[in-house]
Amino acid sequence: MSNFEQFHLDFYQSNYTIDDQEGSYNSYGSNENLCGSRKSQAGEQPPAGAFAPSEMCLSSQSYTGQILQPTYSADTLSHLSYGDGFDEEPPLLEELGINFEHIWQKTLTVLNPMKPADGSIMNETDLTGPMVFCLALGATLLMAGKVHFGYVYGMSAIGCLAMHALLNLMSVPGVSHGCVASVLGYCLLPMVILSSSAVIFSLQGILGTSLALFIIGWCSLSASKIFTSALAMEGQQLLIAYPCALLYGLFALLTVF
Repeated sequence: MSNFEQFHLDFYQSNYTIDDQEGSYNSYGSNENLCGSRKSQAGEQPPAGAFAPSEMCLSSQSYTGQILQPTYSADTLSHLSYGDGFDEEPPLLEELGINFEHIWQKTLTVLNPMKPADGSIMNETDLTGPMVFCLALGATLLMAGKVHFGYVYGMSAIGCLAMHALLNLMSVPGVSHGCVASVLGYCLLPMVILSSSAVIFSLQGILGTSLALFIIGWCSLSASKIFTSALAMEGQQLLIAYPCALLYGLFALLTVF
């Protein structure tokens, strides 16, 4: 046991003494000697074995805050404050890309085929109105006893892809998928009127056929007018109106039969 105690003392033997600790504390404990000045309180040099961390000389300002409650200056608070307040943020509908004024203008343009279309407004990827009109068409068909939601969305998707390919071949600037879907969806509004009429009376007759042909011409004329104004395709309205009439003829067949 004596050998083990002697080994224990030899193994943990250290040159660090209490005197060295007291000397280092006396040399660096005051605020006047934080940067490692050569003067000491007793006029003597600190011991050679004293430990002097370099981080203590980085700043001469003392910390005046409390624990877990740091103090900030005016400059720090100005950097931490937000640049823009909540009052300067745009509305949520504007961030989502929903503009009711543009939706109303596009609806009036579709309802009045003779009204000139604004190309800057029509050349947008606004799908709020088309989704509403597609749901309205499916709902009115459902009220007439026809569950054709899948046919409505399927023919809409295929028609948008076909018209997108055709318009890119005919126009110089080209057009996006969203713009084609937006225009064709807005021009579906007269077809909703036709399907609403099918709820009141049957369209399988001379009157229903005449009304269906009128609605097809209305939809195709509005769509071709918007495409020619948005894509600067003057003189090609009849060429665009023909494939639009074929597409809206499919929706008329769903409504009549």
